Amino acid sequence: MSAHTILEHAPIGAIVAWSDGTRRPPEWHCKKPADWKNNNSQGRLIRKHCGRDAGTLGGNGIFTLHEADFGAGAVIAIRVHRTFSLGSSLRFTIIEHPPVGAVRVFNRSGDHAELVHLAPHRAAARQWLSEHGYPKAVLEEVTADETAADAVEGRAVA
Repeated sequence: MSAHTILEHAPIGAIVAWSDGTRRPPEWHCKKPADWKNNNSQGRLIRKHCGRDAGTLGGNGIFTLHEADFGAGAVIAIRVHRTFSLGSSLRFTIIEHPPVGAVRVFNRSGDHAELVHLAPHRAAARQWLSEHGYPKAVLEEVTADETAADAVEGRAVA
């Protein structure tokens, strides 16, 4: 899939992989596996921004994937987010859709909202919020209608 397809069709909370199409180099190479991983990895879709011309391939839309967290114990020191533009030459695949009934926790409402947590159900989302404190958080449940639309339109998990 292209970046344009991800921006238009992938649901927030989906796991998306990206690749440049090259084969993974052997581990005994010192630097090559790390360079390869930069263009071949996966993350959770946490934000989509269509931009003013996103309806065309020349638009300026972007999407952001949460790739990893680094830290110790319950303390996260570094979050790794990757943002891709519509002009990206990488290929994308939806690995997993968020399950029906899961609850997306956004840091705020509006166009600049970002997914901060995907909970298995509403009670777990509320519990997570009580521990992490996002005062302007918005909860949104993943519905069966959303999943059905993907199946009808041929966007099932690849």
